[in-house]
Amino acid sequence: MQNIEEIYKEYSTAVYKYLFCLTQNKEISEDLTQETFALAVKDIKKFRGDCKLSVWLCQIAKHLWYKELKKRNKNVNVSFEEINEDVLYDETLEESICAKEEKLKLFKDMQKLDEKSREVMYLRMIGNLNYEEIGEILGKTSNWSRVTFYRAKQNIREENKNEK
Repeated sequence: MQNIEEIYKEYSTAVYKYLFCLTQNKEISEDLTQETFALAVKDIKKFRGDCKLSVWLCQIAKHLWYKELKKRNKNVNVSFEEINEDVLYDETLEESICAKEEKLKLFKDMQKLDEKSREVMYLRMIGNLNYEEIGEILGKTSNWSRVTFYRAKQNIREENKNEK
């Protein structure tokens, strides 16, 4: 594990930018970035490495932002320990982080597909369209859409097998 200073140098800008996207406020983002690293330093030994360190830090940052929003909306004081319990020990949080990493990997893999296959994948996965609707949009048959989607999935699976 890297030392805390190296971790801060490497990830503080990314955490700040992430928080700025959420808050749209420079001062709040700076404060929450500092809080994120204070919380992370406190429990860095509990980081299991199930995901990237940057993802773990951004999840801490996001939860701190949510706590800040709750505090602002309800004027309720939230203790550092409560944040710690909610953010760092929640199994569903880890699952969520890993799911986001897998989704990111999938979208990167989809970029390697040919244009039509990628378009079918996007329409099916993001647009939640059925094969008939996809075929109609692309001027093809529903069967063509189904086969294209299946082949694209197979292509991605093969690509991932070859990487391992």
